[in-house]
Amino acid sequence: MSDLRSPAETAIHQCLGLESDESCVIVTDDKREPIGEALYDVASETAEFAVIVRYPPGDTHGSEPPEPVAAAMASADVVLAPTTKSLSHTRARTEANEAGARVATLPGITEDVFITGLDADYETIAAHCADVREQVDDADEIRVTTPAGTDITFGIGNRQFLSDTGIVHQSGQMSNLPAGEVFVSPETGDGTFVVDGTMMPHGRLEDGQTLEFDVEDGLVTRISDDDIRETVETAAEEAGDDAYNLAELGIGTNVAVTELVGSVLLDEKAAGTVHIAIGDDAGIGGTVEAPIHLDGIIRDPTVYADGEQITLPSK
Repeated sequence: MSDLRSPAETAIHQCLGLESDESCVIVTDDKREPIGEALYDVASETAEFAVIVRYPPGDTHGSEPPEPVAAAMASADVVLAPTTKSLSHTRARTEANEAGARVATLPGITEDVFITGLDADYETIAAHCADVREQVDDADEIRVTTPAGTDITFGIGNRQFLSDTGIVHQSGQMSNLPAGEVFVSPETGDGTFVVDGTMMPHGRLEDGQTLEFDVEDGLVTRISDDDIRETVETAAEEAGDDAYNLAELGIGTNVAVTELVGSVLLDEKAAGTVHIAIGDDAGIGGTVEAPIHLDGIIRDPTVYADGEQITLPSK
């Protein structure tokens, strides 16, 4: 537990800026309890009102937590959620933000990733986010290509790029921790993307292993991998075509992440990568609600904004 103390302090103090007169809710589950307890210990020493709530892990990323957990989130000034399955793209998280809470989700966090990922200078990460935003904010179209075969074009439309800096000091803000990305929920997209980094349920892919996805008019039309295709098909039984939605384009800005480790939470932040997600985008500026949000990390991308190559953060 002593190894978790320093990253917990970074999360509570530098990232969330918890004040003594604020309330803080730590949401965790049976598999992430040590991290939840470390965060609670620091929060309870800092704020007058701190609680920890625990529930069994959700079935999938994006599954809603139990109603009492959602109610606790919506009533707090600060929420940190180290959970096995992501709460980032849930109504509970959205409603907590709408009620004014500052929220940090830590989906799939492990103790190693917690220690490594929170050992970062988040002011530097914020500066890299600002640099990327300056290059992409006014673009109508983003194209991504890679040596592995990715060639996909995203229509941004009226959507806005957002920054995940890890610094969550304003009411209603949210971030993943570990942090470091610029992302958008595109209005449409066409082409092929080839994941050669990390994607669940496989973790970090072996050298030469790839997962291919074809996209037409904003919907994924072909998935080469049986396991991922089954996951999406199961979600489609509830959500229909929304499960195949091209949900997100993200650009990693965390220069402290020097190699992929098999954790989507950490690897999608790695500078010099992009990630593309399928499924829910309602929590990141889109309109689609689906019970899944699957991110795939792509190595060695070249990114163009309205035909002009942008400069990505380097490690």
